[in-house]
Amino acid sequence: MLACHDLRTPLATVHGFAQTLVRMEGFDDATVRYLGMIDSASAQIAELIDELSLGARIEGGRYDPVRASANTIDLARAAAEELGEERVAVAGEGAEIEVDVNASRRAVVSLAQCALRHGGLERVELTVEGEELRLAPITPASAPVVLGEDLRDLGAAIAVRLIRAQGGSVALEGDTLKVRLA
Repeated sequence: MLACHDLRTPLATVHGFAQTLVRMEGFDDATVRYLGMIDSASAQIAELIDELSLGARIEGGRYDPVRASANTIDLARAAAEELGEERVAVAGEGAEIEVDVNASRRAVVSLAQCALRHGGLERVELTVEGEELRLAPITPASAPVVLGEDLRDLGAAIAVRLIRAQGGSVALEGDTLKVRLA
């Protein structure tokens, strides 16, 4: 937690100045591209620090979710929007649940991204059946990573811990990951 806290200030400085420079005019195309890369990378580092902080709170027994109402179909659609609708297909009907909404949204995105990345896949499907989300296919090679057992993907490892800390569950049935967020 201390490291996450201490990293936020210098990162905020880098990110802030990168955003300022991106909006300025007079740079050549290569410089604009590099500034965009710096801005994007600093945003990714901020997300990783948020994930580390959440994981530290969960593991330290200090996670106290701020619950609000969310619809499972909206959480699935957020994953498709962030990762690309050509990469994440969403189907089904959702239900209202009480969860830590932002953390749960990131968890669904992280699980889908992990399945894509570690499964060598170009597309996954998120099927929503009320309170349950089904993510498929999960390849045999990616299953331990998606389940947070093989720690090669921080997002997935934190997602599984978050879901369980909220009273939910994550289980693999065949090539389908069944997720109950709460």
